[in-house]
Amino acid sequence: MTERLIYLASQSPRRRQLLDQLGVRHALLLPGADEDAEALEAVRDGEPPEVYCERVTAAKLDAALPRLAARGLPPAPVLCADTTVAVDGLILGKPADDADARCMLGLLSGRAHRVITAVAVADATRRAAALSVSQVEFAPLSSAQIDRYVASREPFGKAGAYAIQSQAAAWIASIAGSYSGIMGLPLFETAGLLEKFGFEF
Repeated sequence: MTERLIYLASQSPRRRQLLDQLGVRHALLLPGADEDAEALEAVRDGEPPEVYCERVTAAKLDAALPRLAARGLPPAPVLCADTTVAVDGLILGKPADDADARCMLGLLSGRAHRVITAVAVADATRRAAALSVSQVEFAPLSSAQIDRYVASREPFGKAGAYAIQSQAAAWIASIAGSYSGIMGLPLFETAGLLEKFGFEF
């Protein structure tokens, strides 16, 4: 692919890793201290998980584009993404504490759930977005298994209180969809978006 740059408006090390896998050169474009990034992720009553994920991603992009201009950085496309876990219509965000993490893992135990990742890319003149929805099935979990995983601190900062590339992989009976999407950045959809901005794969 061409040696071009994008700005990644995400703190996720997994998204950086996945862009590296594609060979996409990127620089971080993170919120400043004056920005309330967490407020963008607030769930609205009755909002379907897919709609929520797309809205939050668009809001992150709306915040990132003026940030790029304000910092006087060289122009390049900006990429934002958001991942959420959904059990039926219930959105599972990042756990607030140990009890929240245990509750989420209990909800996932012994059943299937959806992992939804929205991606959006924009520059000064264009904007494009895509959505990836995968299904993950967990084996039944004992209280001791959940307690050990929570004690590892791995659930924190992760939608649904787990990461597929962590020790939780031992509980995943099956997936249908995009492994990279479950990690946080669906590479097929991301490559398709970046091709619209002149990247070649």
